[in-house]
Amino acid sequence: MSIVETKYDHIILDENSVPIIKGTTLKVIELVVAKHAYGWSPEELHFQHPYLTLGQIYSALAYYSDHQEELDADIARRDEL
Repeated sequence: MSIVETKYDHIILDENSVPIIKGTTLKVIELVVAKHAYGWSPEELHFQHPYLTLGQIYSALAYYSDHQEELDADIARRDEL
């Protein structure tokens, strides 16, 4: 299994170049979908996912912000299924 570090402290890319939160199996996109679907703040995301630190959550959101076009396209593809 090949893991690639990113410039984001808590985000790594798995063998398929999918961004995941380091130390977990949670994909960045899954956290973003929950944030958009429920309108959750980072603090609410932390409440809903207590195994994540706020640092991990903010890193995931920063990754999303910097890769929004790519991740939004992935979300749109998922919605079409």
